[in-house]
Amino acid sequence: MKLLDIDRDTLLKPLQAVSGIVERRHTLPILSNVLLETADSELKLLATDLEIQVATEAKLSKAAKSHVITVSARKLQDILRSLPEGTSVSFDAQDSKLVVRAGKSRFNLQTLPAEDFPRLAEGTGNATTVTVPQKELKRMLQLVQYAMAQQDIRYYLNGLLMLVDGDKLTLVATDGHRLAYTSTTLDGSHSRAEAIVPRKAVLEMVKLLTDTDNDVELQILQNQVRSRFGAVDLVSKVVDGKFPDFTRVIPSSPPGHFLISRVELQQALQRASILSNEKFRGVRWVLTKNMLRIVCTNAEQEEAEEELEVEYAGEPLDIGFNVTYLLDVLGNVSAEQVECSLGDANSSMLMTVPGDESFKYVVMPMRI
Repeated sequence: MKLLDIDRDTLLKPLQAVSGIVERRHTLPILSNVLLETADSELKLLATDLEIQVATEAKLSKAAKSHVITVSARKLQDILRSLPEGTSVSFDAQDSKLVVRAGKSRFNLQTLPAEDFPRLAEGTGNATTVTVPQKELKRMLQLVQYAMAQQDIRYYLNGLLMLVDGDKLTLVATDGHRLAYTSTTLDGSHSRAEAIVPRKAVLEMVKLLTDTDNDVELQILQNQVRSRFGAVDLVSKVVDGKFPDFTRVIPSSPPGHFLISRVELQQALQRASILSNEKFRGVRWVLTKNMLRIVCTNAEQEEAEEELEVEYAGEPLDIGFNVTYLLDVLGNVSAEQVECSLGDANSSMLMTVPGDESFKYVVMPMRI
């Protein structure tokens, strides 16, 4: 049965949008598949891993018969990628196979029954819906996502807090050793709602959002977060748990502070970290009047030292940090300068951007 003819490029982009969440090896074989549904001049695509669901669509140049089929997402994507741009591709359904033809190439792919394909249930509870420009949400996610934990037993840290309160959207991520915070102002006032969005869903959103002013519709429900933008509809279950009180973690006004060029600090840390201990990744900051000395040592008794002039008038300080945590923030912030505020050797450092109250980064010290 003839399903449809479609241009390779028209199908590849939406297929890539949904197949990012598909696991290569899964206990349920159907979760490796993508659901393809044709109706009139539209092709709908759907993929899920039971936690996240991504749906999108492609417009067809001519009407197709109504049909639903599921096929391996990776294999179909690899086939389309291997074809030249602009190739016309045809799909035929034969028994439990999908026959894909392009020029003189032919591929027989195994299918699984569409009725067995799982879909996420509708979210429960009252929905709080806000809209944010795509590039603004993407920028915010990039500012905090690197601070999420990975496979921590405190499962509520393996994600990102999304908080709507009044006219403010706040995103916070922490792994217990550092915390990244960013916020933006929304149109209108909204009822308070919060959710912990799982790590995988956050990374998928960063990948799919574009640098445009087109809006994202964010919907926070009791057990789900839904984001709609362009032709993409991404639904994610939320992490069940209580996110730590981030307001208590952010230092209010540490006494010692200095401004420094972001790139200059980043490059000095990158050079010094070459000789850091590979396991602990420690770096010492030795602060004296108008001078920051950066020191890294390792188990072979090798040492790297960098000196940077800064306007610092606080107490002399010798404090240690994980250099990766510092490089992460400096690589994701785009400001020319950053401000570092410190208390004593046992207190967290607060890193901010001059003139921008919406971003804060807190990093705990480490003993070296």
